[in-house]
Amino acid sequence: MEPQFEYMNDEDEAWLSDLETRVLDLESKMSDRARPRERVPAGHGTGRRSRGTASRGQQAASRRGARSAAYLDFGDGDLDDVSSSVHGVPVPPAGFAPVSGGLRPGGGADRTQRLISHGRRGVGRDRRKRRKVVVAVAAAAAMVSLIVAIAVQSGPSWPSSVAQVQGEIGTACQSANLASEPNQVNFACAKATSQVLWVFSLLASEDNAGFTDPKTGRRGLEPITPTLGGAVAWSLNLHHPYDPYSAIDSLQVAARAINNIIGGATLTSANGSPVVQPGLESNPANCARYTGSSDVTARAGYPAVCARPVTSGAGQAALVSDVFRTWFTGTSPSDAKDAGVLFQYSADPGDPQVQAILKKLSPQG
Repeated sequence: MEPQFEYMNDEDEAWLSDLETRVLDLESKMSDRARPRERVPAGHGTGRRSRGTASRGQQAASRRGARSAAYLDFGDGDLDDVSSSVHGVPVPPAGFAPVSGGLRPGGGADRTQRLISHGRRGVGRDRRKRRKVVVAVAAAAAMVSLIVAIAVQSGPSWPSSVAQVQGEIGTACQSANLASEPNQVNFACAKATSQVLWVFSLLASEDNAGFTDPKTGRRGLEPITPTLGGAVAWSLNLHHPYDPYSAIDSLQVAARAINNIIGGATLTSANGSPVVQPGLESNPANCARYTGSSDVTARAGYPAVCARPVTSGAGQAALVSDVFRTWFTGTSPSDAKDAGVLFQYSADPGDPQVQAILKKLSPQG
């Protein structure tokens, strides 16, 4: 028996059982029909009616005999025909067996034997085919995803340390005290411009939180002197002593310092009067470079800022270069420009300018 037989369901078994019952019933009825019936004796009755009755009886007996002979003389291929006659089902042409949806060649007995031996062609085979198709499609999709992933990974990328610093920036920027006062400029932690922090750490310390510059005394991920770092940290309202070698502390101090450099700050002098410290945006010439307009907004007690926001890629790159040069005193114009380029192409490490800068940072790579 073939493996397909295991897919025969309860409905198939019931159908076969019913078929066997019909065959047995058919055999019983054929046996009854095949028995010779008693004929009316000749001469029974008188006159014209008796002769007519006898004549009709002979004709009926002749027809019954012919039918009995026909029933007795059936082969394997006529089983469905006989069953159809007995149960009132339309008789299909000889040599065909009724199936769902039409007729097909083959005798009923042959079909019964095939069902018993092989089972019906149920949903199991179709289910296996569908499963194979689904598996093939899934395998193809996985292969495409793998190829794409390999292609992406094999392309130009930032140093692996950048990803770690990006995660630390996310933590550091949760502080509510990083924007400049009182203008609330928060360029360093804005979602669209926070890359300025990891660009500065990459250029200044190569993402080394334990960095120390023996010449200048700068320390930390965003190198700054401990004295200046402590002064900026005071404005952050930290709940622990400032640690220049803490990546989070270093990033928060840098964020507040960058925002003050851009938007200026208003401090309180020893005698209690406000002291306004201008930022880069307080200069109309700078605003013309950053925004295309030299207009500034000035208020009493507030540092002036550009009247228009800095939104263009070139304008933001110019602003970042100026911040880098201000943050790191004595920076060469070339290094300041590098900061602007890395910021502008932070989403495209394969840019030729970016690759040239990264090679300068790590000549061995």
